[in-house]
Amino acid sequence: MALTLNSKAFFIFHLLLLLGNVASATLFTLENHCTYTVWPGTLSGNGAAVLGDGGFSLAPGASVQVTAPSGWSGRFWARTGCNFDGTGNGNCATGDCAGGLKCTGGGVPPVTLAEFTIGTASNGNKDFYDVSLVDGYNVGMGVRATGGTGDCQYAGCVADLNGSCPAELQVKGENSTGEVVACKSACAAFNTTEFCCTGEHATPATCSPTHYSEIFKSACPTAYSYAYDDATSTCTCSGSDYSITFCPNGSS
Repeated sequence: MALTLNSKAFFIFHLLLLLGNVASATLFTLENHCTYTVWPGTLSGNGAAVLGDGGFSLAPGASVQVTAPSGWSGRFWARTGCNFDGTGNGNCATGDCAGGLKCTGGGVPPVTLAEFTIGTASNGNKDFYDVSLVDGYNVGMGVRATGGTGDCQYAGCVADLNGSCPAELQVKGENSTGEVVACKSACAAFNTTEFCCTGEHATPATCSPTHYSEIFKSACPTAYSYAYDDATSTCTCSGSDYSITFCPNGSS
């Protein structure tokens, strides 16, 4: 049946709306440059769409793409040393989450995080993103913006902090070699107001860098080293897609 003028206008309007939504989607490409399998986890905020079913396996050299709608916010991280059965039940040595293979919550610290808030038309499609060590470190990560406009800085922690982690922050694996598999934040290790930026240290004016956060910052200058490390750690870009690389220097 032929479309009437009104129905044609209605069809064109919704087609343009659909195309506009597609154009505003952000493509994330997750790449594994580690020498071992990682199991990326994803967490969406404010009831936003869950990306990649919450988690999946990523073999060395492999990549996966997921798409986020305009206004999406959330985080990505790597889990290591995981064992899952055929139904997805199991756990991981680092970055573990509720839900097994498909995370239904955030990663258990210490864990390196890539955090994003994708822009909307109302703010000029300006994205905010960072790589954070506030919850500690388990795997090197890098975030590179592609095809966007603005500052679009590289964010990441390329250094192997497990190899240089102070003894009091080390998390060791359960194998007989005693390998360091993650590095705690000072907050997780000591739980004081000074290290956690709580209580009398709950503002940027009263929570300053510490010896431990400075170790993280020296190794990874473009990553968040403590809660109020905003000036050199928050990145912005408009209309970009993003590559998230685990072990960006190919470290093991």
